[in-house]
Amino acid sequence: MVTSVPRLVVAAPSSGSGKTTVATGLMAAFAARGLAVSPHKVGPDYIDPGYHALATGRVGRNLDAYLCGPELIAPLFLHGARGCDIAVVEGVMGLYDGAAGQGELASTAHVAKLLRAPVVLVVDASSQSRSVAALVHGFVTWDPEVRVGGVILNKVASDRHEALLREALESVGVPVLGVLRRAAQVDTPARHLGLVPVAERHSAAVEAVAAMGAQVAAGCDLPALLALARGAGALAGEPWEAPVAPVAERPVVAVAGGAAFTFSYAEHAELLSAAGADVVPFDPVHDEGLPEGTRGLVIGGGFPEVYAAELSANEPVRKAVADLARSGAPIAAECAGLLYLCRELDGEPMCGVLDATARMTGRLTLGYRDAVAVTDSVLAGAGTRMRGHEFHRTVVEPGAGAAPAWGLRAPARRVEGFVQGGVHASYLHTHWACEPGVARRFVERCRTS
Repeated sequence: MVTSVPRLVVAAPSSGSGKTTVATGLMAAFAARGLAVSPHKVGPDYIDPGYHALATGRVGRNLDAYLCGPELIAPLFLHGARGCDIAVVEGVMGLYDGAAGQGELASTAHVAKLLRAPVVLVVDASSQSRSVAALVHGFVTWDPEVRVGGVILNKVASDRHEALLREALESVGVPVLGVLRRAAQVDTPARHLGLVPVAERHSAAVEAVAAMGAQVAAGCDLPALLALARGAGALAGEPWEAPVAPVAERPVVAVAGGAAFTFSYAEHAELLSAAGADVVPFDPVHDEGLPEGTRGLVIGGGFPEVYAAELSANEPVRKAVADLARSGAPIAAECAGLLYLCRELDGEPMCGVLDATARMTGRLTLGYRDAVAVTDSVLAGAGTRMRGHEFHRTVVEPGAGAAPAWGLRAPARRVEGFVQGGVHASYLHTHWACEPGVARRFVERCRTS
């Protein structure tokens, strides 16, 4: 199957250049003009897709060539972009920055090549003038397979500054497709793991996204950007589909959400549903109990450390989770979910499912991981290999139970996580699209437990 989806990749020389502002603003600006916009984010970031969803009214989706493998990038993209007029893909870090020690793997450039998509380079021009030409020239010529179709200059100080930048870039031969001045109203607050998620500041986030859209619409050549996207050409491949399992009984799988648990890949719920589950979201901070008839529980990532007091105060839900675990029902917990299942988090009582404590630290743990399942669990049989990602400033003591969840090979060999009855709890974020058997196994255990 060959599909033509107009598409752009928004990249930058480095983090902090303004990719999120420009990408989200472009999504909002195109959507305001009546286009159906498909939003995507390169890498394992869970927060930016929330802002993308506000801008477009569609689910924000990730494209991670490390977690899912390069072969799934185009199918996952086509799955998300069904029925859309244009797709905007926000990059990660600098254009050519990928998985450490893995060359171009999982970089924005790698994904752009896999999608055969033109790149728009966002340059923070706040502290340069003529040097911008050398910078852009280097990024344009570094990899001939990456097509940089235009530049958007960000944080431009004045008309005079803009004129100097445009004059310098004439020699590079890459068109300037936008010029953005500094604008405080588009700033988004950040904390220890990045931007504050939409779920925690919805009204303010709506205003910020609207401001981004207005700024981009005023400062960028939207017709030229749309023409560039339409020139991306055909993309071969079939859209990804969650494999459907014909079942007579559909067990209820509760999925934690709300402000404390905002990290989730859209494909996980789709896989669970296709495998035969009724997926029901709930909020462990505010809800009075688990959804009626819950047979399984998925607790993804998020910020329980920010909401530790509120989570602890909701004793009925904590007790319901503990009772569900004691019954042997399947529970899959990643990162924030792991913390929630501990005895306590920063001194606040949690669910007490695991004989472990959790606390905040000043140390950031960040990076991709190659993992192998050490113990048979509700998610995977022993020996199953998956790739994952760690991103946290907390520590759980002990770091692994008597039956660990994963064996990790890098950056150091170690075991990690807990398998205990029907519980699989770990710091590792995984993307189930690369291993659909995970969802099928989990739902089958829900049905039979």
